Amino acid sequence: MVIELRYSNTNTYLIRGTNGSILFDTGWAGSFLQFCKALGEAGATVQEIRYLFISHFHPDHMGIAQKIAGCGVRIVVADVQRAHIHEADRVFAKEENRLYLPIADEDIRVISCGESRQLLEECGIAGEVVHTPGHSEDSISLCLDEGLLFVGDLNPLYELDIHRGTQIGDSWNKLLARNPIKVYYGHAKAAELSGERRTPKKESGHSKDIFRLVKKIMKYIDKGYTLEDIGRATGADKTFLEDVARMYLTHRNISVQGILDRIEIKGK
Repeated sequence: MVIELRYSNTNTYLIRGTNGSILFDTGWAGSFLQFCKALGEAGATVQEIRYLFISHFHPDHMGIAQKIAGCGVRIVVADVQRAHIHEADRVFAKEENRLYLPIADEDIRVISCGESRQLLEECGIAGEVVHTPGHSEDSISLCLDEGLLFVGDLNPLYELDIHRGTQIGDSWNKLLARNPIKVYYGHAKAAELSGERRTPKKESGHSKDIFRLVKKIMKYIDKGYTLEDIGRATGADKTFLEDVARMYLTHRNISVQGILDRIEIKGK
């Protein structure tokens, strides 16, 4: 059973097996109490989690990893991720985030992707970890045999055509070869897949005005305008503007729809 925990800007997934649960990704540093509250509202506890997998070691996906590890959860790191574990430390240090705890190396268990199936079987979960670089070199995806994919920040499947021949395209080809039926993203809504090519059933509830605003913000960023100047020129809400800028600058070749799928826009 998959439980989507929405307590920060990053989607976190609790996956229950017949002999324990695993967690895929976490939120930003400082969101531990919200995480615990979300677990409680879902009828779950941190004590039932045996292993934590992190799609990639960017700060918004591993910010409370060590807090969770302190509750007895083992952090599982693929060997292709090992060199990237502490990359976010300097980000939190720069913003003087006192709520951040760096991952303690003694609290991790390093495995190869090939060893992941046996580890998941310990929890009664059938699946494996696959290296899916593109968004970052250390990106991994969790692939369950029942057809469920957890892909972190891998660009959405509907953007595949613009990523043919790239790492992103190659990673998606590996995943699509498994005939998935549903994809769980790090910042977008989960997508049901259908058809022979397993294309997503895509729906958009975003207005044309929002599309035009995001497109305008992207153009101003390309011209080198400051966020303050862009805010004055567009009248965009400061938080929304910062979210758009962050997603545009950290996701290569992202589309307007891709940005809107990755950020929370309600009330902004």
